[in-house]
Amino acid sequence: MDFSIVIPLLNEAESLMELHQRIQKVFLQELSDKTFEIIFVDDGSTDDSWSIIQELNAQNPEVKAIKFKKNFGKAQALNAAFQKANGEIVVTMDADLQDFPEEIPHLYQALKNNDWDMVSGWKQKRQDPVLTKNLPSKLFNLVAQKTSGLPLHDFNCGLKAYKKSLVKIINLRSDMHRYIPVIAKNLGFSKIGEIRVQHTARKHGSSKFGNSRFINGFLDLITLWFVNQFGHRPMHFFGAAGLLMFILGFLTSAFIGLKKLYLLYQEIPAKLVTTDAWFYIALTCMIIGSQLFLAGFLGEIFVRNRVDKKDFQIEIELD
Repeated sequence: MDFSIVIPLLNEAESLMELHQRIQKVFLQELSDKTFEIIFVDDGSTDDSWSIIQELNAQNPEVKAIKFKKNFGKAQALNAAFQKANGEIVVTMDADLQDFPEEIPHLYQALKNNDWDMVSGWKQKRQDPVLTKNLPSKLFNLVAQKTSGLPLHDFNCGLKAYKKSLVKIINLRSDMHRYIPVIAKNLGFSKIGEIRVQHTARKHGSSKFGNSRFINGFLDLITLWFVNQFGHRPMHFFGAAGLLMFILGFLTSAFIGLKKLYLLYQEIPAKLVTTDAWFYIALTCMIIGSQLFLAGFLGEIFVRNRVDKKDFQIEIELD
């Protein structure tokens, strides 16, 4: 199999027929020598999306599908499709027709000519509301650039192409689909490129993502950075922070105690240690330091004994 086209969706019944026709047309006219499959992942739709997918599956041998029991999120939809994909090149796109299937040959050529591990679309002229989507997206991408070191303009573009070797080992959690390029880089797939792609306004329905996605996105970015730096060695962070706080607290309490002994030796009146605010600050530092060190120790045990599990449940699967 040459291509797997992965399409996660939620309540996109009005777009599916046209999307399938346009993908078919691309492979008939521009990639006629290539074999392909289309994998729809219904992420808990409540409209007629699954009925339409079943109809497409019955009439077209290239159409495959996965139906989740409920809405588990885009990241898990991609995980399920990546496990099922057979193509040497895996292309992801949204089902709302804002992404152009006609860009698939351009993604393929960029991937092939540059020997990239993945290529991401860049919606340079984004057809979305400026205040609620464009400006927050620019800020989001700027922070992601600085944090990850990847010179991409559009981390969250749904239109991407990957080599099979990448999608078979990547594991997305929470809403980490926004950071697939960063995760790929952390896994050692450093050949990551970007090309400009077309983008159009949504034709049907409404966006399934609220404004909270930007806050969640920044929090996920911090999580991703932390996990990349310390995910396999939590003691390096918690242990170091705990040890530093414990030493500061111990030295402070030692200074207070030695100062009291010196004053007593010199027969100088000295107040009780328990009336000194610094004594309680030092004690608090020692307690927190011990807790952080213990957290690092427990983290090491967890990392060495963890068993990865799926975060989604498939109800129906069509081949």
